[in-house]
Amino acid sequence: MKIAFLSPFYPYRGGIAQFGDSLYLALSQTNNVKAFTFTRQYPSILFPGKSQFVSIDDLNRNIQATRLLDSINPYTWYKTGKEIKKFSPDLVLISYWMPFFAPALGKVAALLKKNELKVIGLLHNVIAHEKRFGDLALTKYFINRCSGFVLLNNHSEKDLLKLKPDAKYIIQSHPLYDHYGIKMNQIDAKKKLDVPPEKKVILFFGFIRDYKGLDLLIEALKYLNDEYILLIAGENYGDFKKYDEQIDNLGIRKRINMHIRYIPESEIPVFFSASDVCVLPYRSATQSGITGIAYHFKIPVIVTNVGGLSEMVIENKTGLIINDLKPEKIAAKINNFFKENLKEKFVPGIIEYKKEHSWQQLSNAITNFKI
Repeated sequence: MKIAFLSPFYPYRGGIAQFGDSLYLALSQTNNVKAFTFTRQYPSILFPGKSQFVSIDDLNRNIQATRLLDSINPYTWYKTGKEIKKFSPDLVLISYWMPFFAPALGKVAALLKKNELKVIGLLHNVIAHEKRFGDLALTKYFINRCSGFVLLNNHSEKDLLKLKPDAKYIIQSHPLYDHYGIKMNQIDAKKKLDVPPEKKVILFFGFIRDYKGLDLLIEALKYLNDEYILLIAGENYGDFKKYDEQIDNLGIRKRINMHIRYIPESEIPVFFSASDVCVLPYRSATQSGITGIAYHFKIPVIVTNVGGLSEMVIENKTGLIINDLKPEKIAAKINNFFKENLKEKFVPGIIEYKKEHSWQQLSNAITNFKI
């Protein structure tokens, strides 16, 4: 098939771009795929991080994406639609994850659908994590201009059907990332991060945003003894001062190892290799690429039972699920994980899960989707 894929790709940073890269490569195994991407995602004044682009240490997977779309310049919306139409694709795949992009992506979709092209919305989120006035109207604008949808978890199904009851869609679970290199020796990884070798290491990884519940995990630490250390790695989107104050008020600074910055892909193996378990204490979620990274390094996860987050966990085989967002309940799950020595017990289940959730499976599901 000829497939036009509009999405963030390298050199943009973040999970959506990494997802786009991996899916593009899988689709390209058996199809003629052309990548289209942004000239500008966010105006600098609206972007909460330091940079929208990767660092020099991130992996370039050599995807030749045509940069056309400016999220706030309507002229480029028409230009992007025109260039995609010129490619004459059998289907158009558009990544969607935030209402801010709905006007641009919706207009492109409308222009292509008007020309009788099949437009599939790849919905990373249907409902935004951090809700704002007008979000539902914007998302509905995009959704109503697509021919069909790919969902990455079961939880998103009801959100989609609320907005478009007659939607045609498939559900295919988030594949696992497989490009982060090999796992290091844990003692060597701990040494690189200045983590004492005898400590039990809990990892919180990824961009720090309010809905991800880092404050809950920090507070959970007060219910655990000093054998535990919390390793926090990721760029903060917002003001980190409230977390600093919380840590000082609890008197646990010596039990936290912080790396509050963007973590380039070349360093990711160090953080996961140093860890015993990755905890995702999210208040809301659809799915998470962090779980996939953890499984890549055969690290179990402990996740809260929100959104589609728990759908990537086979309880008591690949990780544990927290049904209560209280810090003491999070601490109890962590304590049980170590008490029962579940890290090694869960490795066979993680290996099996990895076999069943490949990028090629998602690629095949998309190309076989009948609209």
